[in-house]
Amino acid sequence: MHAIDHTAIDLPDEAATLALGAALAAPLKGARGLVAWLEGDLGAGKTTLVRGLLRALGDTGPVKSPTYTLVELHVISGLDLYHFDFYRFNRPEEYLDAGLDEYFAGNGICMVEWPDRARPYLPDADLVITLELSGDGRRARLDARTPRGLPCVMAAASLGGTSSAPPAPG
Repeated sequence: MHAIDHTAIDLPDEAATLALGAALAAPLKGARGLVAWLEGDLGAGKTTLVRGLLRALGDTGPVKSPTYTLVELHVISGLDLYHFDFYRFNRPEEYLDAGLDEYFAGNGICMVEWPDRARPYLPDADLVITLELSGDGRRARLDARTPRGLPCVMAAASLGGTSSAPPAPG
């Protein structure tokens, strides 16, 4: 599935990555059942982005990468946010073996690091956030794959990102 809208934003430091996460808090509150893929190399800032989101939602507890636990649940203001990390998967079937598909059937928000390691079993994304190293900082690209992901792209664009819908096919 292709993006229906996207934005890119420079993140010169950790504070900017946290701010991007915080900007996603409001649109995610109303996006029950949203699936967001977090893509990027090790150290690109995926967990930092989730930390910014959780802090803006009011979570004051520790936010760690779920690399070894596979999933961390954060319950904030009646919202279930599931933070997944599939980096350690050696084969996609491990996603099914762990029973993780059940988390995606409800109204929780699912933020998934290393989604490619669970394909083809992982549900399609409503939003894809790609973080990459850029100079001394990072660059984030947010792609709305469904209308449910659009408010997140607009929130990121409001931080100074560049946004444009891809050209119509044909």
